[in-house]
Amino acid sequence: MTQEVKPRRRYDSRRRREQAEQTRRQIVMAAGRLFRDQGYGVPMPSIAAEAGVVVETVYRIFGSKAGLLRAVVEALLAGGPTRAEVPVPHRPAIRAIINEPDPRRQVALYATTQPGIHRRSGPLLRALRDAQAGDPELATLWAELEAWRYSGQGRFVARLAQQGALRSDRSQEQAADIVFMLCSLAVHDLLVRERGWTTDQYESWLTTALTHELLGP
Repeated sequence: MTQEVKPRRRYDSRRRREQAEQTRRQIVMAAGRLFRDQGYGVPMPSIAAEAGVVVETVYRIFGSKAGLLRAVVEALLAGGPTRAEVPVPHRPAIRAIINEPDPRRQVALYATTQPGIHRRSGPLLRALRDAQAGDPELATLWAELEAWRYSGQGRFVARLAQQGALRSDRSQEQAADIVFMLCSLAVHDLLVRERGWTTDQYESWLTTALTHELLGP
């Protein structure tokens, strides 16, 4: 008697990958809410429970609490976990800057991205900046995020230089340093949080300042 053998169900790698991505997004969103409400001291089991997973899953995906915080900050900078999965050059706001042929419009478009970035990521970045002095792992994370910011701003400056638009009395390195300073959270907070500037005032000033410092008259 021949025993009937049922065919094996084909392994669906795409579905498994989508489930893994969804789990990652859930954890990032849950961690973002808890970090915002309770600070960095929120326990990892609480984050796992909020996301509906076991704590081992959180560690397996992100490695450490600092690694999870980094993922949350990157998602906030991008505008959400899903957008963070898109390579930076393909994000709509960045594509608009890349596709714009006029250097002055490029600078203006770049300036428009900054208020939203500071609004979304500011609370966690301030907490990280204040906590990193007493935690070597957080200090390393802060340094990595600042280096990542400088690298991205340097690419923007390099594009202006390649177009021949950068003012003649600025080296590319000097221009990148200036963008790094003008677009920092510290400058934003000094003007908006301490001096009470509106978002429109900040964005208008930033556009003017970047245009003058990078492109000249």
